[in-house]
Amino acid sequence: MADEVRAGGRGAGARRGVVGGSVEVRGGWAGLLVMVPVLLLIGGVVLDVFGPVPYAGLPLLSAGPLAACMVLTFRGAVLTAAAACVLAVCVDVLVNRPLTALVVNLLDVAVISAIALWLKWVVQRQGQRFAAVRAVAEVAQRAVLPPPPARVGAVSVATRYECAHAEALIGGDFYAVRSSPSGVRALIGDVRGKGLPAVSTMAVATSAFREAAEQAATLPELAEYMERALARFAADVGDQPDALEQFATAVLVEVSEAEGRVRLHHRGHPPPYLIRGGRVTSLEPSAPGLPLGLGMPEGVGVSGCDTFPFHQGDYLLLVTDGVTEARDRHGAFYEPRTRLADRDFRTASEVVNTLVADVTDWTGGRRHDDMAILALTTVG
Repeated sequence: MADEVRAGGRGAGARRGVVGGSVEVRGGWAGLLVMVPVLLLIGGVVLDVFGPVPYAGLPLLSAGPLAACMVLTFRGAVLTAAAACVLAVCVDVLVNRPLTALVVNLLDVAVISAIALWLKWVVQRQGQRFAAVRAVAEVAQRAVLPPPPARVGAVSVATRYECAHAEALIGGDFYAVRSSPSGVRALIGDVRGKGLPAVSTMAVATSAFREAAEQAATLPELAEYMERALARFAADVGDQPDALEQFATAVLVEVSEAEGRVRLHHRGHPPPYLIRGGRVTSLEPSAPGLPLGLGMPEGVGVSGCDTFPFHQGDYLLLVTDGVTEARDRHGAFYEPRTRLADRDFRTASEVVNTLVADVTDWTGGRRHDDMAILALTTVG
């Protein structure tokens, strides 16, 4: 989607990753690291020939293939290992060492090279498997939590999902946006817990929202439909550990452009923020409701709706507690009302981008919880 906000880079400096079992480095350090195996081989030859102690260069010759396995491709590592073995033999011949010493030195370099190449092969296979798993996870993410359209009716939409762990693609936070006869309806929420149970609960909640968003007459009715769906899911997995604790906090939103208002239905989730003319206001509920999926009797713990003015140029920012509970190095919580105040935003995407960058700066890049963000604004 054109306006979908995706995770950006981490700066213009060097970047590191594991590709094919080797360390991939981009930037000014790449050329230097590639030269490390060559420098080790040269240093081993020089020390062996001119060093004050015999065999002084043997450790460096053995280290050359090890370093090559870290920074070069498998083929490059094999060539480096072969070069180390040839150099070990050539040096021993050059300094007139006996045949026994030559064979022992060659075996030392060859055995260490073989171990390094075997380890590289194992890591490379694991990397390929991990890449395949990530590809499957990405497909699953798009199936379970598809990105909303950039525009739904007269509402512009921007989203961002940031997992606490880089290896993960999806967790228990969720959002969704649907059009309805009453206006554009949106949802943001957070499932209690982690792992596959949280993802399963999230999938049930979002599916129920998408199914009932167009039919439910009011937001409380829509929330009750989601409640029943989660109750059925809990009954189906009732024999699993923590099945009774898989509940979700949520905020349901209904934007009515014709009325110039937004309705909110709170179910135990952090309140949204209204950004208007440089001011950021927390839209607190008048009577907060209980989270979804607690198994309470119908109507118990259910609140009504709160209505607020919402005009063109206003932004509604919905977040999960990965934002509001983000801490700096002193332990202070992130506060959107002060951190986003006095800023001039032109699009919903700009709001999301600014928030993510500011939270990252606040925490120093250390996140301990998933972070979902949804920003809405009306467009002409």
